[in-house]
Amino acid sequence: MYHVDIINSGDSAFKVKSNDYEFVVDTKGNGITPPDALLASLGTCVGVYLRKYAEGARIELKQLSISADAEFTKEPPYCFKQINVLVDFKGTKLEENRKEGLLRFIKNCPVHNTLKADPIVDIKIS
Repeated sequence: MYHVDIINSGDSAFKVKSNDYEFVVDTKGNGITPPDALLASLGTCVGVYLRKYAEGARIELKQLSISADAEFTKEPPYCFKQINVLVDFKGTKLEENRKEGLLRFIKNCPVHNTLKADPIVDIKIS
């Protein structure tokens, strides 16, 4: 099971704790914003799956970068209607059939699957 705790001390910053790690989410520029954290989660999940695929296929990927971008809708309910993820292998050349297999594999990352699945989100107040 995955679990995070989010703690707020009355300002715009939220401390996020996961296991022994923590980071700050802040809408006023002192940390990553919540929408950026969502995009980062998707991008890093794709990256993890890229590395898994490359390791299993014995493809040497010295460096890669992933960018994710999206815009909120103009009308409520505000949400991302489209998220674009771009992978740059930084000079590593892949054959087209290898790219297709890689794309099929990375689209199975759990964060991507969750976003596609329209999950039930249950929010309660204690």
